[in-house]
Parts: sequence; structure tokens; C-alpha cells
Amino acid sequence: MLTGVEERLAARTGDDVATWSARVRAEGPDTEPELRAWLAERDVTGYGAMVLVMERFGYPDFLTASADDLVEGQYADRPALRPVLDAVLTAAAAAVPDVAVQTRKGYVSLVGPRRTIAVVQASTRTRVDLGLRLRDREPGGRLLPARSIGNGACTLRVALTGVADVDDEVTDLLREADAANR
Repeated sequence: MLTGVEERLAARTGDDVATWSARVRAEGPDTEPELRAWLAERDVTGYGAMVLVMERFGYPDFLTASADDLVEGQYADRPALRPVLDAVLTAAAAAVPDVAVQTRKGYVSLVGPRRTIAVVQASTRTRVDLGLRLRDREPGGRLLPARSIGNGACTLRVALTGVADVDDEVTDLLREADAANR
């Protein structure tokens, strides 16, 4: 995620994060609200401004943690569900050869070439939800409405309580989500 933000900042402004960070240290204000206003005056907003504020005042732990540490934290109080995540990741790798796995503090995103296609989230102590970005599908059967899965991009979800739930239907749904978001 940070790499993408850094690339967009450089493309938009012509300067990379290191250059902007040096400029912030030399010229920028000393409080976060003042720094955000100072950056906005220079047309640096959104994620670019977020990264520069974190460069100045420190990154939160979840952004500096390793992917393994983040996943460990997600499943610390529900270790029996960790194999479900592993099974979904295996199915995703088989169904979507160019899928990128991006670990966040509370969920794991499965990202295709254009956007997030699915999210895996340990929603309760007994259930992992596989959120799917399928705008043209309606809930039905195993497909349930996705209300608060991951980053809000998912429209539907499949409730998974064990490895056996990660079956051919789930693999097909991952393929469908990938195809729908290319």
C-alpha cells in the first residue's frame, strides 16, 4: 500500500517521499493540523498527505508490522480459524494466478490487477467471512449481504466456519470476482 501511495505522490508532484519529508522537516509546521494545511496549500492531499504526516510524526504499529505479525494478531484469540484463512489463500492462488495478498490490521485483501476483489476477515470467534466484490450478483444460497467486511468494497460474503467450507464453489466465486473486476 505504501509503495503505491509513494508512486502516486511522485507522479502527481514530481517529488518522492524522501524529498517531501526533507522539505517538511525544513519548512513544515510542528503540529499535525498545521502540517496538513501546509501540504494542502502545496496540492498534497489524501494518501500522500497521510504518508508525509506519518513520516513526520511516526507510523502506527499496524503499518510497520510484518504481514505475519498482522495475521497473527487477527487470529490470536481464534487460532482454530487460522487454517480457514490459509485455505482461502490457497484457493485464491489457484483461482486467480496474479492475485496479490495485502495484509491489513483487521483483514486480508485479495487484490487483482485493477482493485480489491475479495477480503478475508475473522468476523467472530467461530467464523471467517470471505467478502466478494460482485456488484451484479444478488444474495442467495451461501452468498450473504456484506455489511462491514474489510474496506467496504465487498458486496457479498460467504461465511466460513471450517476448512471444508472452502470448496469448489468458493474457488469459483473467487474466479468470478476476479473476472468481474478486470
